[in-house]
Amino acid sequence: MATLDDVRAIAQELPGVSESIDGHRGGANWVVGRAAFAWERGPSGRDLTQLAEQGREWPPGEIIGIRTDGEQVKQALLETFPDVFFTIPHFDGYPAVLVRLDRIDLDQLREVITDAWLLKAPKRAAAAWLADHPSERTI
Repeated sequence: MATLDDVRAIAQELPGVSESIDGHRGGANWVVGRAAFAWERGPSGRDLTQLAEQGREWPPGEIIGIRTDGEQVKQALLETFPDVFFTIPHFDGYPAVLVRLDRIDLDQLREVITDAWLLKAPKRAAAAWLADHPSERTI
């Protein structure tokens, strides 16, 4: 079981990452440059209404949003690990999934955070990091 502190620790090990508090929702965001790649995500009233209309509920526990490398990767995560990753109508057409921290192990969390960072990091920083971490090449 992972926590927001685990997310924070993993994200802050990556070059150029900063943490900020989202002014809209009040949760933590992890950004590289100006691009968020992971963020704390609670439900909005609209999220809850849309889920209820689908006969679904927002899961308990801490949730983060994480960028994915397009719709195929998003769908693969949702289909392969349905107890860990989920989506909501707000994310339709958006390359991101929601992660149940109480259901993900630390190795998988590190992998999805690193993959998300690689998508948003400056090309040179990503290439240098990959050169120093060849076993981390996941995307």
